[in-house]
Amino acid sequence: MAEPKIRIVAKKAIVGEGPHWDAKQQALYYVDIPGHCFHKYTPSNEKVTTCNFPDGAVSLVVPLKDTEDKFVVSHNRKIVIVTWDGVSDQPTNIEEICEVDTADGITTNRLNDGKCDPFGRLYAGTMGYESKPGHVELGMGSLYSFDLKNRKAKKLVGDISIANGLTWNLSLNKMYYIDTLTHKVEQFDYDAQTGNISNRETVFDFNKHKIPGNLPDGMTIDTEGCLWVCCFNGGRVLRIDPKTGELLRTITFDALQTTSATFGGPHLDILYVTSAAVADEKTNPKAGCLFEVTGLGVTGLPGDNAVL
Repeated sequence: MAEPKIRIVAKKAIVGEGPHWDAKQQALYYVDIPGHCFHKYTPSNEKVTTCNFPDGAVSLVVPLKDTEDKFVVSHNRKIVIVTWDGVSDQPTNIEEICEVDTADGITTNRLNDGKCDPFGRLYAGTMGYESKPGHVELGMGSLYSFDLKNRKAKKLVGDISIANGLTWNLSLNKMYYIDTLTHKVEQFDYDAQTGNISNRETVFDFNKHKIPGNLPDGMTIDTEGCLWVCCFNGGRVLRIDPKTGELLRTITFDALQTTSATFGGPHLDILYVTSAAVADEKTNPKAGCLFEVTGLGVTGLPGDNAVL
């Protein structure tokens, strides 16, 4: 098997996360959570533009289907629709859709990773207060599905520490999910008609496989049904067969804190990997950069845009 080629294609972020490939725009969107912004990377001209927010964590960005300038974005504990022209450094409008974790005692939570299913339904989870990097209030978060049209959120799972990676299998009867501090990749039975989930079980245990860093983060799926899972503090992306629990392949990076991945490019054969630059990563010039991986010999799926 030929070795893949890895190169840096976009600037350093504090915590780069949530990459989303928009096939129509032929562009990659991703966030910088503590940087309070999201970026657009256009491979055709290798240009990066940035949409900044005045304050608050921005942990997911998904284009709104059938629009050119609207995006579903998380802002602290709120889901908002942002109007942005793709060039300016500020949005022209921010419209609140709904807010989660509003009960007493959890108002220091924030939204973390999120993604739309192939029907355009948004799923996103929260995490407890992080007093400093790596120190999170345990079991304070939840996983939600969002009805954007009716501005409602439905709680699906509670007792989550760091809600993270999401993706769906090719048959659309399983949803894969990561709560980072369980050190596992899990799956739920998924009802494509209703969007409901049930029957949580483990498909891959980082402890059992002795994965360096031991912290699963974001993930995506390829057209062969295998998961590509980033390992925060492990500097690697794992290719896993969720049906057998087998580790098929490991791609290592010159950045310890790999955070999430998605496939993109005209042929969906490029893996884009985000990374973070916190804690001991501050001295590494490659930490926090966006990486492009080619020559993997597999293809993925474009990002699913949100439906209002």
